[in-house]
Amino acid sequence: MPQGDFAIQRLTSKLQQVGKLRLVLVISAVRGTVTPSSSTPIEFCKNGGTWQNGRCICPEEWKGLRCTIINFCENSTYGNFTFNRIPVGRYGSSLQIVNISTQSQSISNEVQILTSNASKLTPENIMSATKVVGQIFNTSRNASSEAKKVAVTTVSQLLDASEDVFQRAATAADSDDAFATLIEQMETYSLSLGTQPLIEPNIAIQSVNFSSGGNEGSTGVLFTVLKGASDSLTFGSTSVEVDVDKLNPDEQAELQILLNTSKINVKACGFVVYQNNKLFQSKTFITKSDFSQKIVSSKTDENVEDQSASVEMVFNPRYNRTEFQLHSYACVYWNFSMKDWDTHGCHKRGATDGFLYCYCNHTTNFAVLMSFKKKYKYPESLDVFSTFGCALSIAGLALTIIFQIGTRKVRKTSVTWVLVSLCASMLIFNLFFVFGVENSNKNVETSSGETSGANLSENEMLRQDTVVVANPKCTAVAVLLHYFGLATFVWMGLSAAQLCFLLIRTMKPLPRHFILFTSLIGWGVPAIVVAVTVGIICSQNGNNSQWELDYRQEEICWLATQGSSGLIASPLLWSFVVPVTLILISNIVMFIIIVIKVLWKNNQNLTSTKKVSSLKKILSTLSVAVVFGITWILAYLMLTDNDDIRVIFSYIFCLFNTTQVWYGLV
Repeated sequence: MPQGDFAIQRLTSKLQQVGKLRLVLVISAVRGTVTPSSSTPIEFCKNGGTWQNGRCICPEEWKGLRCTIINFCENSTYGNFTFNRIPVGRYGSSLQIVNISTQSQSISNEVQILTSNASKLTPENIMSATKVVGQIFNTSRNASSEAKKVAVTTVSQLLDASEDVFQRAATAADSDDAFATLIEQMETYSLSLGTQPLIEPNIAIQSVNFSSGGNEGSTGVLFTVLKGASDSLTFGSTSVEVDVDKLNPDEQAELQILLNTSKINVKACGFVVYQNNKLFQSKTFITKSDFSQKIVSSKTDENVEDQSASVEMVFNPRYNRTEFQLHSYACVYWNFSMKDWDTHGCHKRGATDGFLYCYCNHTTNFAVLMSFKKKYKYPESLDVFSTFGCALSIAGLALTIIFQIGTRKVRKTSVTWVLVSLCASMLIFNLFFVFGVENSNKNVETSSGETSGANLSENEMLRQDTVVVANPKCTAVAVLLHYFGLATFVWMGLSAAQLCFLLIRTMKPLPRHFILFTSLIGWGVPAIVVAVTVGIICSQNGNNSQWELDYRQEEICWLATQGSSGLIASPLLWSFVVPVTLILISNIVMFIIIVIKVLWKNNQNLTSTKKVSSLKKILSTLSVAVVFGITWILAYLMLTDNDDIRVIFSYIFCLFNTTQVWYGLV
């Protein structure tokens, strides 16, 4: 073996299409670092390296300044198997060829051990194990029955891997064929178990054998999956009844499938139920929820040309009925030619007491695709105190604007413009808040039944498992509230800066083009923030209407408190709370400067009494604090989890901020 200490990290198995098994290694090298002397020339690269941009670009098997450090394991040996040169971190095939029929048990055991820790499985591990297990179930490989039972355990373990790992595995070039092969081989395997079911936490297989004399007329086999205390399948979770003519679901049944066949030559049928749909990676149906979605397969041993079996199914889906309501569902089967779900030959047969009924005129893997609509708890309308406060604020803002415009000749134009802009943005914000913050979806009646609101007519293919009831009007109101809310605080900050400038630098004029400069900031910066926020959210969702609820809340027409990636990515945090916090911090600093240098500075020419002078200072300080928006700090205190404290600060917040404009007017 070349330089370095080589360690075998993981052994997986991979079956070639010719039907011969090769063991595959992932190896890594731990090597010493070779540091060339500073006088060593590096312009001549070794071992196939090329000189680019002042350094050697080495091939995968070599590393170092001159491509002289090995990055491979050569002529490795593991057990009775030898391997040619393998680059570090890559897969390699053994030189020995093993016949699966003679060593199926050891191969199956090895794969089962290697997939036992689902949290550490990679997409490559998923694909390798899927190919091996699929060939173990292949009847032409003559694997032992015990090897196949162990392979079922392996499949169950694979289904414990995360959805993300399966999705990345599905992007591999041959993933569709690997998954389809495994599914088809398990269908065939379900015919050969006899009377004993094979049950693992994520998969259950059951066979039914008919008498050799045959049955004239129709034969009905009812396969039932019962609800359990957990999400795992356990012994006793399934049952089979023969000579049944109709479905018979009860409250304990989660799934039933009735296989009807009228052929005399049917000798066996089989059922497979999957706890989730990870092996069925759809390109057309997008799942975002974690609701249980079982897949059930039914198969008979009839010839394909003579297939006359049909199935009736009933599903009792498990989902959070307090937060979601079924919007629609589709009866589908897995189309192996399309490598996706299809509705051809399947029909809905209605929904009763939470059970969804389906019928298909063929046998294969079936499922019910469901879309859900979230049940929102819409808040009550504004109470009397809030309504009165908003009305008082609106009246004060309107009077302030009229007063400032009417008396503009007796004061500086810049002062009037800043104050009028502040009041105008605040007035528009209040008007949209009072008349538009409630979502009109609140008035749409929601059906009380679990399935009475579902679309039960056409069996149309669904595109995703969650439905967003679009409301462009509410979204537009949220955008306008976002814009004018930010504009209010920006103008508040500009007003504070202007007042600080005038009081501190009393003898110096305002900068040139002050009105133009403040207008660009006051009206332009909020527009940029809103446009960037909406643009980013839209780009992340594409044409999906989900972008609306990533931007705003459904309960009210205001910014979403949590984005699709959690609180840290919420629009409310980054596009409103953070800018407002920065403005408030700036206003607090200017407020402290004005209080120290102007309001509470001793005046030697003061003729009034000390008591009156202190009272005036207190009132002036309070007025400046309110005008500067310092009282908005109370909004942060309303974020506490204590309901009593939150209510107290809510009333104090409303008292100060709904009368804010009256302080400025006085």
